[in-house]
Amino acid sequence: MGTRVRRCRLRGEIGSGRMSVAAYCIFCCRQIGTSGPATKNPPSWNDIRKIAKVTGSLILGGFVFITYEVLSLKKLLQIDTQAIHQEKLKSHVYIRTSSLNPNEYQGITYQARKEIHRAVRKILEAEAKIFRRPFNEHFSTFDGEDHECALWLLLKRTQSEDKEVRLQAVQELAKNTHWHGNVCWYYQYGTVAQTCDQRTAIGLARSKDIDLRFFLPPPSLPKMKNDYLIEDELRLLLVSLPQTGLDPCVQYFTSLALRESSQTLAAQRGGLWCFGGNGLPYCETLGKVPSETVELFCLQALVQHSKVSSHCDKIEAQGGLQLLQRIYQLRKDSAKIQRNIIRIIGNMALDERLHSSIVRAGWVSVLAEVMKSPHVIQSSHASRALANLDRDTVQEKYPDGVYVLHPQYRSSQPIRADVLFVHGLLGAAFKTWRQQDIDQPVDKKASEVQEEYSQCWPKTWLASDCPALRIISVEYDTRLSDWKAKCPVEPHRTSIAYRSNELLEKLRAAGIGERPLVWVSHSMGGLLVKKMLVDASKNPEMDKIVNNTRGVIFYSVPHHGSQLAEYSISARYLLFPSVEVKELSKDSPALKVLNDDFLSFAKDKKFPVLSFAETLPTHIGSMLKLHVVPLESAKLGIGELIPVDVNHLNICKPKKKDAFLYQRTLKFIQDVLATDLGE
Repeated sequence: MGTRVRRCRLRGEIGSGRMSVAAYCIFCCRQIGTSGPATKNPPSWNDIRKIAKVTGSLILGGFVFITYEVLSLKKLLQIDTQAIHQEKLKSHVYIRTSSLNPNEYQGITYQARKEIHRAVRKILEAEAKIFRRPFNEHFSTFDGEDHECALWLLLKRTQSEDKEVRLQAVQELAKNTHWHGNVCWYYQYGTVAQTCDQRTAIGLARSKDIDLRFFLPPPSLPKMKNDYLIEDELRLLLVSLPQTGLDPCVQYFTSLALRESSQTLAAQRGGLWCFGGNGLPYCETLGKVPSETVELFCLQALVQHSKVSSHCDKIEAQGGLQLLQRIYQLRKDSAKIQRNIIRIIGNMALDERLHSSIVRAGWVSVLAEVMKSPHVIQSSHASRALANLDRDTVQEKYPDGVYVLHPQYRSSQPIRADVLFVHGLLGAAFKTWRQQDIDQPVDKKASEVQEEYSQCWPKTWLASDCPALRIISVEYDTRLSDWKAKCPVEPHRTSIAYRSNELLEKLRAAGIGERPLVWVSHSMGGLLVKKMLVDASKNPEMDKIVNNTRGVIFYSVPHHGSQLAEYSISARYLLFPSVEVKELSKDSPALKVLNDDFLSFAKDKKFPVLSFAETLPTHIGSMLKLHVVPLESAKLGIGELIPVDVNHLNICKPKKKDAFLYQRTLKFIQDVLATDLGE
């Protein structure tokens, strides 16, 4: 009882005490408000506590507010991680299909597998060091996900010392069937383009149906000045090349180009350089030579220089590769200019020391693009240049005028035999062997006819029927009259004897003779084939060409001369017949000796011969109509002779794939090569 009383008293005192403190505070506040200036007293501990409480409340409230705002902002700016992951995948090449679900890469099983992979890699690395064995390249030191390291593993394989591994990696890269997803894969292509080495880039360019995004565009060239002229740059490049001790034809083309460019320059400056630079300096020009014509003259001269190895070094040292790149980009509307430029690149590619310079100048991407051209001439020039650059799969080299029609790409198909096509008078490596021109049917569109038409039947028809063949076509300049001589300084160059030696050396470089061989020739080309075989039989170094010859096909070859030669010679003061035409005169002693030598050689080697003969006259111009090669002249004396109701120009141009001309030719090739092709 006493205790309770004491507690009640204590509570009353405390309560009264609280009231007393409150009353005291009110009194002090009133006193401060009514009193005058007071003396400054140091703040008491209670005042400090009050200030701390207020400040703390403000800080805490501000922190809570800022936190709330940050969280709200984060929520507003939250990014879809699935989208980020998908974008990340765009920068990788896939060896196999991978899921886009990130949860599949974060499970215990995945982490355990990754750790086991690292442990095994360390053990194998230690074992390789102890036993001094090569470390398996599949266990890379790159600690990334499978889809992250796939591209680098593939690129590393393309640089392997093992040739088979290297070629297989390039093939896989070119097919890119293992790439994942249906989105645009510019990132993958860009990565390969920037990181692959020279050998890989060339291999990709020679892969069928390659995606051009694999290649970097040619490097940017400095901007041209306002008064910049391509002709001036070409002229300076030609002047910088050796001018003494040249082949007469090289010297002729160079002087012709310099003369034309000098006249153009004088015309632009208000004067004229006439008659090779000896004209009046102030006379007015009658007309200006088109820039394209001058460039063509200069490029033709460069083609001749590019056949000389030491001159190729000079062209590269003087920035010729970059200049040619600029002209190529500026003259995309001129197939002739572009073809001459690619021809120069193909000649320079014969020298392996220049390969790096050619690649750095951006020519691989250009050649890869031209390979896709629907025009067989353009694509074949690019194919030759790339084949000369590809030292990984191509052992042969293709000199100027030797073109591979099949295979133009890298292929796993082994090549078991060669078929060589040699055109005739006024012919060419491609146009001679085109399908016969046909009239467009009324019920067919032009596009449909174009798709069916073959610009070069050996490249399309023969290649599809005999894929194990390497099909080569050669080209050389021919003409009817010396009026149109491309290099008139040495007429003997156009003789059959001279051309035989020149072509034999080129064919040896291209590997002709290393495999079983069939020759196919038209018109004067048949005489050239006979001369090459006779000459090869007398040269021990050419034994392979002779011993591997399996057969020869002649399309209207004038073994005993041509009426065209008789007509040209009778009008010699008007036509100035060329050396080739003079050699075709009927009953020429040179032709008789050549024919006798070939007959003796062919009978000794016992290889089959098939001859076709024209029976219809040929229109030459608007005035002349004659049998260029009569039946009696097409008769060789051995083998089978088949007359065909066509003229001289169409004897080697079948109307369609199932026409007799092509089918009989195909059967002959398949029969004589049956053992070699395994048929």
